[in-house]
Amino acid sequence: MRNGEVSYWWQARAARPQGPTRRPRRPSLPGGTEADVCIVGGGYTGLWTAYYLKRADPGLRVVVLEANFAGFGASGRNGGWVTATLPGSRARYARQPRGREGVRELERRLRETIDEVASVCADEGIDAGLVKGGTLTVATSAAQDARLRQRLAAERDWGDGPGIVRYLDKEELGGRLRVTGAAGALFSPHCARVQPADLAAGLAEAVTRAGVRLYEATPVTAISAGRADTAAGQVRAPYVLRCTEGFTASMPGQHRTLLPMNSSMIVTGPLSAEAWKSIGWDGFETLSDEAHAYIYAQRTPDRRIALGGRGIPYRFGSELDADGAVASSTVAQLGRILRRMFPAAAQAGIDHAWCGVLGVPRDWCATVTLDPRTGLGWAGGYSGHGVAAANLAGRTLADLVRGVASPLTTLPWVGHRSPRWEPEPARWAGVHGLYALYRTADRLESARRSPRTSALARAGDLISGIPH
Repeated sequence: MRNGEVSYWWQARAARPQGPTRRPRRPSLPGGTEADVCIVGGGYTGLWTAYYLKRADPGLRVVVLEANFAGFGASGRNGGWVTATLPGSRARYARQPRGREGVRELERRLRETIDEVASVCADEGIDAGLVKGGTLTVATSAAQDARLRQRLAAERDWGDGPGIVRYLDKEELGGRLRVTGAAGALFSPHCARVQPADLAAGLAEAVTRAGVRLYEATPVTAISAGRADTAAGQVRAPYVLRCTEGFTASMPGQHRTLLPMNSSMIVTGPLSAEAWKSIGWDGFETLSDEAHAYIYAQRTPDRRIALGGRGIPYRFGSELDADGAVASSTVAQLGRILRRMFPAAAQAGIDHAWCGVLGVPRDWCATVTLDPRTGLGWAGGYSGHGVAAANLAGRTLADLVRGVASPLTTLPWVGHRSPRWEPEPARWAGVHGLYALYRTADRLESARRSPRTSALARAGDLISGIPH
């Protein structure tokens, strides 16, 4: 089993029969330069922002500075869900001036974004294995099934009909996907599966073709009005945009802005035709469960199952992983979940494990912001729902930079300010306490000793600040 090495997604690109497809690193910044827009971070948010800026105004001088290589972070390590899931709390976004109507508009734009990503992939020749098969949230216990039905009632209260989300009983679910012990599921058609490194690499190629200057191996040491500092020199620009997501805590002055939440993944070897026949999954839906410490999964373009979960959720002092290496205990834990849900997958073994960080704001609500006085902007805090949200954020940032009053610039995440995270050791204790409560609740539910689970989960929600 390979462990780390950034992610399986990048290794799969390098191992294809047609030869290595992970191109050599692009040049680093050779020295000080000027631009109209400087973007810090070469992940999805930074790349999408650059893409839409150049598409709207090809004459703009756009520079992207990436500390490692484009797609090194969560953009090349995630579960591959292009999902319309709201990256935040409806209740909190509804406190903005547009209220409930603004939340509904943001959700509608996110649903449209899935087709927008697919359209760009087609236009730019990006073969990222994108299939819009929807998403399934599966209940594997009576307690989980009860929560699914409560979620469905809440969706109906917000006006979401069966075209947006509906309940599948055990029999209907089995016609799509057979998960051991499944009692039912929620299904939404507004999600697509993708090979995330292929999307990141294709997008990086698209922006460089458009004339964006993308410099890799160029860490930014400081950001201020009108400039980004690097060891090679300064990039001076009227607009400097921070698109650093889970790596934000390493920037000066941003240590408590976004918490780098760790998530781990495993991928099996290729499954046999007989195994797939027993599992189903012919619709290529993305998959999660309704556990408090939930998992997420997809059927990959190369006939494997990729499955992820929390593992070690947070490292003290906002420390980052070492090139995606995963603790052996986490690999074993995810392997047990995989074999429990899909016994037929056991024969394929585990080929690769890796991890990465996602950016979590203290109130779990993403933001897109530009200060017109200083030209400083930023976007992120997607809390694990960023593949589609980064595209919408990039389009929104592009409109804000260009001073275009569009429907996107009035969405409720524009200008949203989240509170800062607590200092250590409170931050570490809170995150680890939260997941200890969630995992205890899940163990009690799986053992059918459920009377205390709701109280444990509510205690975890109080620690996290997740609203209901």
